[in-house]
Amino acid sequence: QVQLVESGGGLVQAGGSLRLSCASSGRPFSSYDMGWFRQAPGKDRDFVAYVSRGSGNRYYADSMKGRFTISRDNDKTTADLQMNSLKPEDTAVYYCAARRTTGDLTAWNDYDYWGQGTQVTVSS
Repeated sequence: QVQLVESGGGLVQAGGSLRLSCASSGRPFSSYDMGWFRQAPGKDRDFVAYVSRGSGNRYYADSMKGRFTISRDNDKTTADLQMNSLKPEDTAVYYCAARRTTGDLTAWNDYDYWGQGTQVTVSS
């Protein structure tokens, strides 16, 4: 089992920045790929960013490229999401997730463990 806890959400004005952090406990963190997803009210859970277990591969949804940066620290067992140039449409609950299997890294149902989510609200 893996337990994931997100933190760092909040209210920010458009153009501002936030850094989300995901703390992991349980099985060895380095054996999991990590992803961030988000879900706005009434919408599907959407892929945001991915980092492979050794940080060798990173992947972003198109609308996040150049604005968001995913990173991980296997010693600290954390995975962070730095979000810059935030827009009102970035408002959502953000979730971190872990997976051991291969498959579609953008598909939420390919991830095995989830945090409880952290709210990000961007005001215009």
